[in-house]
Amino acid sequence: MSPFKNSSFWVLFALNIYSLVSSDEVNGSISVSADELKESSILNPASGAVAANSPIFKPADGSGFTINLLSSFPEDLEISDYCSDMLHIFGERYVSYVNCLVPAARPVKVCENCYSSYRRLNEIYFNISEQIGPGNESCRDSLLRSDRLMLVYVLYSNLEDLWGKSNCKNCITEELDSLTNDTLYFMNVLNQTLSCFEKYSPGNHTELCTICKIPYSHLNELYTGMDKNQTLCIDIEDAMNMTRRLWSKNFNCSFPRLETGPVIAVSSFMLFLPIIFYLSSFLHSEQKKRKLIHPKRAKSYTNINIQDKQN
Repeated sequence: MSPFKNSSFWVLFALNIYSLVSSDEVNGSISVSADELKESSILNPASGAVAANSPIFKPADGSGFTINLLSSFPEDLEISDYCSDMLHIFGERYVSYVNCLVPAARPVKVCENCYSSYRRLNEIYFNISEQIGPGNESCRDSLLRSDRLMLVYVLYSNLEDLWGKSNCKNCITEELDSLTNDTLYFMNVLNQTLSCFEKYSPGNHTELCTICKIPYSHLNELYTGMDKNQTLCIDIEDAMNMTRRLWSKNFNCSFPRLETGPVIAVSSFMLFLPIIFYLSSFLHSEQKKRKLIHPKRAKSYTNINIQDKQN
């Protein structure tokens, strides 16, 4: 074999070996890149395709997914079934009371319409805060003091404050089972007055002012007495304000209130007080003048008699 042919053989042999090595390196780099891409996709779902069976991110069935944090807490941190039932009952009665309050906002009938709902809410809150359940279990700490928000306590306190500002205790019995007798009597007189207004309002208001004066006067006297005895609640106050507005503004009736009599008497006395003062001062000064003149006259008369006798 010639030297030229031998050199050509070795050149071709070297080229074949280089091509084999190059192809292995390319395939290796491609496989490494694919593995790296797969790993990065698992760690960062936003960077590319996500593996369907990834243990880190599993898409939920449907369009979305939810996360329940409470499922990861141990059982000893959860509230008991007894306290959970108490919380559920509190929520139902709270909603029932609020649903009663909203329609009773105008005209105000908070005490009259919602005292039974308030009583039921009071009962369940008392059970939560004071009563002991099965197994000497109390829900006071778990439902009222377990967190900074104290949601159950705050919700109840707001409604309790509303009940206090309404002075409903003045119109409802202590057992929260009915209206007081004074409240029922006031409502009866109020209905009579409003019935009279309704009967005569289509006609002449002068006739209304004359005929309805008696029940309206009785209602005013009754309201004044309840105000002095501190037996008024927001329902009665609002009802009386609306009745007075009808009487004075809508029907243009006038009615002298009972408390104006003493005011007029005191004003009249104060008006005549200066006249009485000056009159008494004048009479007193005239009397003193008479007392001072009388001894002088008596003395001069005595002197005259003495001189006559001497002569």
